[in-house]
Amino acid sequence: MTDDTKRMAIGDFLLRRLEEARIEDIFGVPGDFNLELMQQLEDSKSPNWVGNCNELNAAYAADGYARLTGLGALIVTNGVGALSAMNGIAGSYSEHVPVICVCGSLPLKAIERDLMMHHTFADGSRNNFLRALSEITAAQAQLTPQNAVTEIDRVITTAWQQKLPAYLELPSDIAYLEIEVPGTPIVLALPASDQERLESCTRAIVARLSVAEAPAILLDADAERLGLAGEVTALAGKLGLPIAAMSTCKGVVDETSPNFVGTYSGAGSSPAARQAVEKSDCLLTFGFRRIDSTTGFFSDALPATAIHFSNFSVDVGHENYQAVTTRDVLHSVIETVPSPTNRGSLRPPIARQATTDSAAVRTGKLTQVAYWESVQRFLREGDVIVAENGTSTAGTAGLQLPPNCTYISQAVWGSIGYSLGSLLGTLVAAPDRRQLLFIGDGSFQLTAQELSTILRLDLKPVIFLINNGGYTIERTILGKTARYNDVANWAYATLPKAFCPNTTARSFVVSTVEALEDVLAQPHDTLVFLEVIMEPDDAPTSLIRGGHSSADLDYGPRGPQHQQDMQISENFTRRTQ
Repeated sequence: MTDDTKRMAIGDFLLRRLEEARIEDIFGVPGDFNLELMQQLEDSKSPNWVGNCNELNAAYAADGYARLTGLGALIVTNGVGALSAMNGIAGSYSEHVPVICVCGSLPLKAIERDLMMHHTFADGSRNNFLRALSEITAAQAQLTPQNAVTEIDRVITTAWQQKLPAYLELPSDIAYLEIEVPGTPIVLALPASDQERLESCTRAIVARLSVAEAPAILLDADAERLGLAGEVTALAGKLGLPIAAMSTCKGVVDETSPNFVGTYSGAGSSPAARQAVEKSDCLLTFGFRRIDSTTGFFSDALPATAIHFSNFSVDVGHENYQAVTTRDVLHSVIETVPSPTNRGSLRPPIARQATTDSAAVRTGKLTQVAYWESVQRFLREGDVIVAENGTSTAGTAGLQLPPNCTYISQAVWGSIGYSLGSLLGTLVAAPDRRQLLFIGDGSFQLTAQELSTILRLDLKPVIFLINNGGYTIERTILGKTARYNDVANWAYATLPKAFCPNTTARSFVVSTVEALEDVLAQPHDTLVFLEVIMEPDDAPTSLIRGGHSSADLDYGPRGPQHQQDMQISENFTRRTQ
């Protein structure tokens, strides 16, 4: 042992490394194979333990937490726990969110002796859960006393650098074994860019920008994951570039800025965003991925000459520049590119277009149009907005967010029920920020029990739940009146009291604009739960059009969607305006 090392139990070292990586809270569910690590966590008092109702919700919570803090973690048990969390971890992999899943696994002696244990398939197979998780994680390891130091550091660092989940198995009989560990903290840093590649890449980009007549910026999810908002804003400000954002990174740049031209999603784009992106002669994209749900079902039309930034490489024309980081390239371009002397000024900010007369939407029965108009007025600077896939993401997509808001959805993976678990994670990560959840009745029923955890921790979000009798997003695709799109009609507003009888939470059931506005005008010093009653056929226009496009893509020209009255149509929305 040297001055730079010390003796430490493996489990304690793992917890120390997670805390050094700025993970202050860990989610999960206890089980017999992880209880020794749980006891170490209990004894150390740090990081803070946040127990969940099930492992899937824990994975959702760790995902939401990581989106605000940069890295999240959960602890599960062998087999049943790991597989229960798998859907949530897969979502983090799809959405590029770094989450560390620590699995208390079979004791090493059982692995070495091929003992048949519970929470396994009892078929003699080995490492099957590690192999399964390897498909949805960037790094994996089964810890031993010999490899614990190097593997713990490698797995955590890989997750942080690549912005992807990672998986660690800690056998239950080694967590208390002491090994020699570094005395210095873990260092999370990106590798330095290759200087020649950085300079060459910068020259190529600056040359293109200097002669471009209509340069523009398009942001996808990685712009947020890599923390590039400041650099993108600085470059856009220096050159007067329009910025369009895909649905995966709404709110990453200030939506009230004159540089921001709206959301780009192919045919579903705002006119200004579509013009800026598709007519650009030097489009800079950050993390762009061509996915049906974010490109208007492949109706996008990016210029072939676009410059594409990823985490560690940049494509400029026929050249691919490796061993550079996006942040280094952006800094270099900002410093090098000359300010324009003759480019026209940006268009003035686009005012939100009211869908109906403002007096009309402030009275009467609640419709989707009136509901989202009220929500728009309710938003304020610094809010955290968590939106469930479907009606809520379609409705929030049309909102103009005030400055410094954070917007969270699962636009790519799209696992319904994600948002309630994610809300728990964001609340734990930033309890002092006002947080709003927008969710539907069908999605809520998948993960409803995690509301009890939010209440147990005395967290204070505002929860908007649309009760319209089932899966609205599915009804826009197929089965407008089909039983398979129905859900049980819970008394949703009574659930806070049912989960926590002594709660100070306030619940409301609203069905008119006046009732909604009255609730929104009240103080929100505790958890507020709004059950919002709407018609089953009422849906945002963008959701209806997206549902029809999805059906055509999924089922083809002879699909059942072409039969009469099989989908929610725009006719209902027009009648209610």
